[in-house]
Amino acid sequence: MNPSISHSFEEETMEAKARWFGGLSVEERIEVFCAWTDLALAVQPDLGRDNHAQPVAGRVRVLELPRS
Repeated sequence: MNPSISHSFEEETMEAKARWFGGLSVEERIEVFCAWTDLALAVQPDLGRDNHAQPVAGRVRVLELPRS
């Protein structure tokens, strides 16, 4: 892993983002989640008020870690 700082969008892979998020403490993760939620609600205030959502059958994928 390269410890240098990069400002390139090409290096922002999902794996890199997961490593960054995984490196946060539980408190920091909650703060980030609340900030994202606040941002989403600021952009679309009615986001949580939609009562017309319906479950979609067959669209859930359950992932499991391989057992060693």
